[in-house]
Amino acid sequence: MSWTFPLSIACALALIGCTPPPPPPVVTGGSIPGREVYRDAARRFAAVVVSDRDDINDWINERFARKKAPKDADGGSAIPITADGYFLTADHVIASAKGRRVALLLRRDGRLRAFPARVVWRGSGGDVALLHAEVATPDHYRWTPGNRWLPQGTPVMHAGIATGFSSSPGRLLTPIEPDTPFSGGRRFKHDIPLEPGDSGGPVVDARGLLVGVNSAVEYLVPLETAFFIESEANRPNVPRLMARIARDRASRSR
Repeated sequence: MSWTFPLSIACALALIGCTPPPPPPVVTGGSIPGREVYRDAARRFAAVVVSDRDDINDWINERFARKKAPKDADGGSAIPITADGYFLTADHVIASAKGRRVALLLRRDGRLRAFPARVVWRGSGGDVALLHAEVATPDHYRWTPGNRWLPQGTPVMHAGIATGFSSSPGRLLTPIEPDTPFSGGRRFKHDIPLEPGDSGGPVVDARGLLVGVNSAVEYLVPLETAFFIESEANRPNVPRLMARIARDRASRSR
């Protein structure tokens, strides 16, 4: 006598097995990111510029002089996440990239240089985009463990190019659940104010591990006086992201 396991039960058990446990209690103390974490972030400095110009190194060499600036240039921060030139940024930073040039600005030999980049993937729903440049990036970010909760109150800093290296550390305002096969990108909030240019930059914990990608900042503006409320960031599903990078590497090798 054969017995067919009902599909509905199988799906329910699969979901139960992949559902993360309840979030841990709010963190009220713990180590905050110190000077070493800020120094590491400065070494990993990366920015993205979208413009109509083939090469923007002359603009960089002129210390970003306004007279040398590309017309209608857009840009923000970027995050090196592998040793072979893959970067994350916020999707809205490259919203105008179609038909234009994308460049990544990196420190090389004590100065900034621009490297041509291509858009590998855009996740507009999570405001995350993946870029690649033909450049070695051995000093890249490692992710916080994907199988653990990041509790509300976890100390963090951010390394956006506008304010990241001068802002004080902050804390997560919302917890981040672990990766599961069914989870997509997760939005989370922190209490560090951001400025234009910080979008696409890394949110980092006290050990210097990557938590997510800065996205937006929210202010309340009553009677022309702005009060900072919270900043928003995104964490992609890391296993899916790394699988996407592996597929892109394979296609490049072919």
